[in-house]
This record gives sequence, structure tokens and C-alpha cells, in this order.
Amino acid sequence: MIAGTQGYDRFIELFIESNKTLDFFDVCNDFIEFLPKKSSNILDVGSGAGQNSAALAKLGHKVTAVEPMPAFLQFAQNSYKEINIKWLSGSMPKLICLAANDPQFDFILIDAVWHHLNELERKSAAIRLAQIINSGGRCAISLRSGPAGMGTRIFPTSADTTIRQFQCLGFKCILQLNNQPSIYSYKKEVSWSRIVLEKR
Repeated sequence: MIAGTQGYDRFIELFIESNKTLDFFDVCNDFIEFLPKKSSNILDVGSGAGQNSAALAKLGHKVTAVEPMPAFLQFAQNSYKEINIKWLSGSMPKLICLAANDPQFDFILIDAVWHHLNELERKSAAIRLAQIINSGGRCAISLRSGPAGMGTRIFPTSADTTIRQFQCLGFKCILQLNNQPSIYSYKKEVSWSRIVLEKR
């Protein structure tokens, strides 16, 4: 089992049902204006039940979706098999599922994943992301703060710390939104920060 997936195995059906109700254009609304304007290579890391990957593919992008939970990956593949998405089993920080000869990405989405990585894993993940993104490419990350949900391996997040980490790797922050409420009204103790980082 991938360490960051701890707890999700107890709530597989609940997670899938919950994710099916989420709309990419609501959850990732703050990121939409930063998406490439033409068809581009996009990576969705921690793609879960696949709804974000599907939405991006329907916009005309060439999407690679990486997910460590076999049940979530299988559901996504079955649900969106009519959409051209490259589904891979894998996880941060190393993303070894990506081949050395794969094209680099113009946009990377990391939605509701970063809090499952500890500090060392985040440093390693940031280095790996810097390796696989094109110059001028953008990395959009949502950062969760609050008590554990279905996933039980969580660590505090900080937008400022994450931005500094990526700045050391040649990124510039072009969006920072702090302390946004959860899309779920009953999760009043959970807040989100959203950042977009552009590779220089």
C-alpha cells in the first residue's frame, strides 16, 4: 500500500460516490483561467475517481491520469472509457510510472493530494515535477488544512512554504488564494489554499 492512501481502503464506495458529485468547474474553478488555451499535455496526479481528468480531456487536452488506489483507477477507467485518457497506476513523489521518453507536460493538476505527503516527500515530489514540466508550464496545487477525512495520513500544509519550495526549482507563483472554505458545507473545520506555479 502507498503510504499516502492510508484510510481510503475503508471508504472506497463512499469516496467514489462523493467524487461523482464533484464538478471540475466548481472544485477547480480558480485554476481554469490558467489552463493552456490550446490542446496540451496535462498530468492529473492523484486522479481519484477520474472526474477532473475527464473534464480536462473533454476540453481537448491530452491527459495522463496517475492514481495509486487500484479501485479508484479501475472505476475511472470503466466510467470514462469512451474518453481518450492515459490511465497509470502510480504516485508521488517519484512518479516512476512516467517513462523517460514520455513528453513533458504543459499543465500539472495536483488536487487534494499534497497533504498526504510528508516534508521529505514534498521536496522529492517538487524536484520530480520540475523535471517533467515544460518551460512556461504551470502546476496547480490545492492545499488542504484541517482534521483527517477518509485519508488518515495527513500533514499540515502551507502555501508560503510550498511556494518557496518551488521557487528554488525555477517556478514563479502566479496565483495564491488562502483559507478558502471546503466545497462541502458540513466540513467547516477544513479550509483550502490554492496556488499556481509557472516554470521559468
